[in-house]
Amino acid sequence: MYAPITIANYFIYKAIDEGSKITPMKALKLVYISHGWHLALKKEPLITEQAEAWKYGPVVGSVYQILKKYGRCDIDGVQLVNSMVKSEFSELLSNHIDRDFLDKIWDVYKKYSGTELSSLTHMVNTPWHITWHKKGGSLKDGSIIPNSLIKSYYEKKLQANVSEPLN
Repeated sequence: MYAPITIANYFIYKAIDEGSKITPMKALKLVYISHGWHLALKKEPLITEQAEAWKYGPVVGSVYQILKKYGRCDIDGVQLVNSMVKSEFSELLSNHIDRDFLDKIWDVYKKYSGTELSSLTHMVNTPWHITWHKKGGSLKDGSIIPNSLIKSYYEKKLQANVSEPLN
């Protein structure tokens, strides 16, 4: 498992390496989506924190806190906020299995904007939708989206052979 910012940093790194743009919203949604596929395919969490249901979709709070300074603008570099993150990011870059997995996520989802990825996570019967509406759709952010719910959702996508799975 990785700190969520490490996974976000990988997608930021990929975007910059390919000369494409990545906003905080896109990075946040890619962290969530990669965590979901990891739960379904590898049967274990990718990240060390839980996703939360916020008004604008699933969010991992620590990543939001680090990236919010960019607002709706593009992120200009990886966020090596401390020595632990720097070390973990280096470890991820040398782990071919995890990098290959994240590269597949990137290849499938890089064409989508942050807004489009947000729309994907807002659809009826998604883990965010179920969690948000279970609490009445209030404007309070922060209800945990259970990993079991995320795993089940992505397993169903995998079984349905939806065009975006990573098998």
